[in-house]
Amino acid sequence: MRTIIIIATVLASLGLKAQQKTVKTETFVVKGNCEECKDRIENAADIKGSKICIWNVDTKVATVTYNPNIVKLEQIQQAIANRGYDAGNFKGNDKSYNQLPKCCQYRTGKCEESKK
Repeated sequence: MRTIIIIATVLASLGLKAQQKTVKTETFVVKGNCEECKDRIENAADIKGSKICIWNVDTKVATVTYNPNIVKLEQIQQAIANRGYDAGNFKGNDKSYNQLPKCCQYRTGKCEESKK
């Protein structure tokens, strides 16, 4: 019985290491203006297979860590575009863009309201 437990533990740890190797981190440009945009962009990228997304307000670059066996980078970019933000090669959904607060409508220029 003890041998079975040891073998199961070793196999489980090998499986975890194999899963960790499949995680990728990539960057791409996402258009936006402010901290409110940051929250929306990062939340939009929170789909199955995506581990974390961090969007830099100053550089307009999103850094995404995800499992490519579950989700493709393009799917994450499309999820962000569906919320109204240009992401990678995907143009933001016009209807969603028009529903963004005026400050977040990056196509018209920079945010004029004070940042949080």
